[in-house]
Amino acid sequence: MESGPKKQISTKALKVWRISGMIKSGVFWVLAAFALFIIRIFNGSLWIPILLVVIGITLTYLLSFLLPSLRWKRWRYEVKEEEIELQRGIFIKTRTLIPMIRVQHVDTVQGPLLRKYLLASVIVNTAATSHEIPALEESEAEELRHFISSLARVADEDV
Repeated sequence: MESGPKKQISTKALKVWRISGMIKSGVFWVLAAFALFIIRIFNGSLWIPILLVVIGITLTYLLSFLLPSLRWKRWRYEVKEEEIELQRGIFIKTRTLIPMIRVQHVDTVQGPLLRKYLLASVIVNTAATSHEIPALEESEAEELRHFISSLARVADEDV
């Protein structure tokens, strides 16, 4: 089996994904607190609050620490003249080849967290699907968008 793509996304992605995980965990904790309040009002069983706390701690650890690290270690990409190769996946490794001739347009996207850390995602659109290369440095994302766009034009002209 040939080696996969070589380029890695920005290390700042870890921070962004950890903050995102903490936000998601915070939503769980708010809902859990509401559930605990209701259980307390109706003199509910003691095992439910204990279960909610255990689930909350596990969820917070997974979403804020373990999964972002594993996700960052696995994400790779490479842009070649004929194709774009993506590799991702924590438990199941997925490798995708996007032929340059199929690329219709390329976008860069920034949410509030990505913007704060000067990151952007590149989205490669084909007729049937969209593929995202997440959390690249802003300048690298812009360069990549222009590079893929120019390669796609050349591939289109060759047909």
